[in-house]
Amino acid sequence: MTVTLPTAAKAPEAASQHVNPLSNIEIAQAAKMRPIVDVARERLGITPENLEPFGHYKAKVSMDFIKSIQNRPNGKLILVTAINPTPAGEGKTTTTVGLTDALNYIGKKAMLCIREASLGPCFGVKGGAAGGGYAQVVPMEDINLHFTGDFHAITSANNLLAAMLDNHIYWGNALGIDARRVTWRRVMDMNDRALRQIVNSLGGAANGFPREDGFDITVASEVMAIFCLSRNLDDLKKRLGNIVVGYTRDRKPVRASDLKANGAMAVLLKDALAPNLVQTMEGTPAFIHGGPFANIAHGCNSVLATTTALKLADYVVTEAGFGADLGAEKFMDIKCRKAGIAPDCAVLVATIRALKMHGGVKKEDLKAENLKALEAGIANLQRHVENVRKFGIVPVVSINRFSADTEAEIKLVEDKCQALGVEAFMADHWAEGGKGAADVARAVVKIADSGKSKLKYLYPDDMPLVEKIRTICREVYRAKDISMDKSVRDQLASFEAMGAGKFPICMAKTQYSFTTNPDAKGAPSDHIIPVREVRLSAGAEFVVVICGELLTMPGLPRVPSADNIDIGPDGHIVGLF
Repeated sequence: MTVTLPTAAKAPEAASQHVNPLSNIEIAQAAKMRPIVDVARERLGITPENLEPFGHYKAKVSMDFIKSIQNRPNGKLILVTAINPTPAGEGKTTTTVGLTDALNYIGKKAMLCIREASLGPCFGVKGGAAGGGYAQVVPMEDINLHFTGDFHAITSANNLLAAMLDNHIYWGNALGIDARRVTWRRVMDMNDRALRQIVNSLGGAANGFPREDGFDITVASEVMAIFCLSRNLDDLKKRLGNIVVGYTRDRKPVRASDLKANGAMAVLLKDALAPNLVQTMEGTPAFIHGGPFANIAHGCNSVLATTTALKLADYVVTEAGFGADLGAEKFMDIKCRKAGIAPDCAVLVATIRALKMHGGVKKEDLKAENLKALEAGIANLQRHVENVRKFGIVPVVSINRFSADTEAEIKLVEDKCQALGVEAFMADHWAEGGKGAADVARAVVKIADSGKSKLKYLYPDDMPLVEKIRTICREVYRAKDISMDKSVRDQLASFEAMGAGKFPICMAKTQYSFTTNPDAKGAPSDHIIPVREVRLSAGAEFVVVICGELLTMPGLPRVPSADNIDIGPDGHIVGLF
């Protein structure tokens, strides 16, 4: 393949990334949004009676309408993924938004599907999930804060099950639940390390039986995973009923259906299950629905949103969380396997800055040209290209442009990608919107329309769970092997005895490296992946494998983003990022 890296159309310095005097929130607040009913009718053919508006600029699409379009043919599916993330930033969501706008810019009918933002990262360190610069979804403040209340519904459903579990034990424990073997945890949508491990029911007999407990962040809840994998309300209720909340003294599983909780949980989730429709700054329709983290859960937006979008547009752009080693692998092996879909092209996102960090450059030194570090860091990009191809998907590389990128650095990326036989493009959608990613869009259309991508799963359903884990670690992380205690192996064997042997694997590990050491940048090989713990997500129908020191309840950093977020007397929000 030829490699095209256009440089002549570089945006003016004042509009380049990190030079624009306006912040993301200021750019978004200046956007001229159209009424969402008009966007739905004119761009997607959805009439107002099939929408449930939340104000003027966001709405849910009715489940009846979704059911009515199931016989329509599918459009092409484009997956946006990335290199392992760094503090330098890669811009995966920004690329997802900008590429979709670019597809419309070149005359195609396209829409995007991304995840909702968790309040934890918004008030912590990572920021929101609405894109950036002139490639954003709007209304940005709503999307990054409470939006349509989906996460609150998921939190409530999760905690209703926890309350009913402890209530059952309090009122006699007819199911014989062993309080030492309760596995269901409470959740909240905020980073709060103080709640990771707690003791509940203190204060005397009237408050129940004290036991160890803990909180996860809402996006790590199995209810979130179920929410994103369910096809309809009946499927949702069935999956909720299959949740294993704990075990009896003789190690028999106790499920949410045994507690008669799944019906009430489904009631809390009924309205949330409908996809949320918003728009980009250029008026492109966007579904934003569901939000599991990719370093903890499967990291994809809802199956309902993606499959519905495929009936409404010729090209649907979606993203998988974090780098391709976590997000894209789970997208293929979990979401595509469960939903019966497959990407027609994959876009790998990187920045020259981030590649230099993978080559050993400190963040404060990234503006200086460093070809030696860049060449070392490109190994990370090359590894991800190779991994995407293992799934039978044809990739294209999109490099987000920064003003400090030099011609020599661009040429080096060009040469390395050419040696790999992959097309690569510089993209300026942060500064120019859809126009800035037009070359990427044309390449994506060419690949998607060629039909060359043929999805292959990394492992078959009937492979033993231990071997599935080993296969992921060897094939994707390039590990020499895995290590796990006998107790973990016994736990996996018990899952297989319960009928979960055919479930896919959901790896939970650091997003920053192919290893379990977040500081091991680049493309390390021949390491050992330690498996610390395994959890059965019987409702989501996958097995969570926790590797290294990963936390399912993050903490706030020393200086959280919340320090700078404020609101004026006129209701104007500032400092969101």
